Amino acid sequence: MYAEMKIGRIAGVPIAIHHSWLIIAVLLTLSLATHFRATNDTWQPEAVWFWAAVAALLFFVSIVLHELSHAAVARSRGVPVKSVTLFALGGIAQIERDAADAKTEFWMGIVGPLTSAAIGAFCLGFALTFGWTPGTEPVQPLLAVLKWLGYINLMLALFNMIPGFPMDGGRVLRAVLWWKNGNLLAATRVAARVGEIVAMGFIFLGVMQFFLGAGFGGLWLAFIGWFLLGACRGNYQQLEAIEALRGLTVGDLMARDCPSVPGHTNLREFVEDYVIRMGRRCFIVREDDETPEGIITPDEVKAVNNRRWPFETVENVMRPLVSLPTISARAPAAEALERMLREDLRQLSVLDEGELTGIISRGHILNAAATRAELEM
Repeated sequence: MYAEMKIGRIAGVPIAIHHSWLIIAVLLTLSLATHFRATNDTWQPEAVWFWAAVAALLFFVSIVLHELSHAAVARSRGVPVKSVTLFALGGIAQIERDAADAKTEFWMGIVGPLTSAAIGAFCLGFALTFGWTPGTEPVQPLLAVLKWLGYINLMLALFNMIPGFPMDGGRVLRAVLWWKNGNLLAATRVAARVGEIVAMGFIFLGVMQFFLGAGFGGLWLAFIGWFLLGACRGNYQQLEAIEALRGLTVGDLMARDCPSVPGHTNLREFVEDYVIRMGRRCFIVREDDETPEGIITPDEVKAVNNRRWPFETVENVMRPLVSLPTISARAPAAEALERMLREDLRQLSVLDEGELTGIISRGHILNAAATRAELEM
C-alpha cells in the first residue's frame, strides 16, 4: 500500500514518509507563506518563507506524535506495531492486528485526538503566555507559528473524532458498540455503515464546494471521502473474512498437490507445458524430481522479457526455499491471511515438521471465507 522512505525510529517504532507527503509538505509551506504574507505585511520575504517552513515542520512533528500515541497504547496492551507512516491524508500507525478487547480498542482510538488536543492547547497557551491576544494576528513570527499550530491541532483532534470508521472517532464508536453488545463483527458492521455515510457526505460536500468555487479545497475534501469510503469497506471485509475463517487451519485450506517442474526446464516450456495446460499458478521446483529447491509462479516469469524465455531456466528465476516466507500447517487460517495482507504476500509455503507440504494463497483463504459466509447466511 505504501511507497515509503524510512527516516528513522522513535522508541523502537520505524517512521516512514510516503512520497505523497512530500507534495503535501510543499503545498502546505506555500499555503503558510501566503497566509503569513497576508497577515503580517511587515515581515521580510526571507522571514515569511523561513517561518512557513518551520510551521510545516512542526506540524509534521505533531502528526508523528499523534500516531506515536496510538502506537504507544497499542504496544502497552500487547498489540504489535509495524511502523508509523505519513502520507497525503496525514498519518497512520500500522497496527499488525486488531485489539483483543473493547477497552484496548477505545484507548487506541481516542488517544490520538487527545494528543492532538493537548498539543493544540499547549501551543495556544504558550502563545498567550508570551503576549498573544485571542482574536488578533501576532506580529512576532514565533507567536504566529504557535497560534497556527494550536488551532490546526485542535481542528485535527475534532476532525479525527468524526465517527467515520476507520478514523479515530469511528474506532471509538466501534469500541463502545463492542463493549455494549460483546460482538466485534456486529460493532464493526455498524461503525462501517456510519463511516460510509460520513465518507459519502465528504464526497458530496467536496464536489458541491468545488462547483461553488472552493477549487482545490473542495476536491481535497472529496478525495478524503473517497479514501475513507474505500478504507471503511476494506477494513470491514477483512474482518468479515477473518471471522468466517474461525476454526480453520492452514492445513485445512492449503493446496497439497502442488505440481513439480524440473529446474532445468526453460521458461517457454514452463509456460506452455505447465502453466497453460495445468491451469496452476504455483509450482515446486525440484532437482532430479526429488529434492525441493524452490517455487515458481507467473510473477517470476513476467519479470523476464519474453524474448529471453527460451534461454532462461526455471531454476534461474525461481524463489529459493530458504528465502520463502513460510507458515506452519497447524497455524490458524486467519493468521495466514493477516500476515499476507500485512506483508503484501500472495502466498505462503506451508511447512509440516520442517517439510514443505504445500502452498496456501490469498485465493485459497478468501474462497473458503466467502463459501463459509454464504452457507451461514
